[in-house]
Amino acid sequence: MKAFQMKGIRRALVLAGLGTGVWLLVLGLVGFDLNAADKDGDGFVAMFNGKDLSGWKTEGNWVVEADGTVALKPREGEKGWQRFKSYIWSEKQYGDFVIQLEYKYEKTGNSGLFFRVGDMDDPVKTGMEVQILDTYGKPEAVTPHDSGGLIGAVGPSKNVTKPAGEWNQLVVTAKGNTLKVVLNGVQVIDADLATTKAKDKPVKGYLGFQDEAKLLWYRNVRIKEL
Repeated sequence: MKAFQMKGIRRALVLAGLGTGVWLLVLGLVGFDLNAADKDGDGFVAMFNGKDLSGWKTEGNWVVEADGTVALKPREGEKGWQRFKSYIWSEKQYGDFVIQLEYKYEKTGNSGLFFRVGDMDDPVKTGMEVQILDTYGKPEAVTPHDSGGLIGAVGPSKNVTKPAGEWNQLVVTAKGNTLKVVLNGVQVIDADLATTKAKDKPVKGYLGFQDEAKLLWYRNVRIKEL
């Protein structure tokens, strides 16, 4: 049910002299998820409901904290990145979209936003990844493996990642062969995928976050399909 429809129902209840309790009952009866709703009317919907991992699949230790933040808390003995089932994957597939989110990590943090993944058991070969990495203060020239880069294909224009422990803001737009990446308010990628090493990747697939056995947090993960 659309957000404006729910507003109309709520207004009718108020005019009828009915209170919050009845409003909450209505929400329950229609199965309306406030966390997933387009509350701002901008076309974006929340990808996490703030309570559990409904809509996602993983064998990793991803947990929803009290404030709705999704945290990765590696278990003892876990290491490396080739544990693809421990990544967290959307059950839904996406083609053209804009996704916006915030993330932070501890020192040496490492993760990644995977998208258009055709096979969750082989995401590197069948999808694309925007790098999420603690490259704060790196003096060398940036590469596709630095934060904000498209792994193996396009490097960010500059290093604008924040220090470990601070929240970073990431916006990724994928529309046809066009990929744009904005990191902390700075556009670091504006690329035609057809001219890169990612030219043969799928045009639609699963979206996910990498588990590299390092503590990190995601919040305000919202997506708009184009």
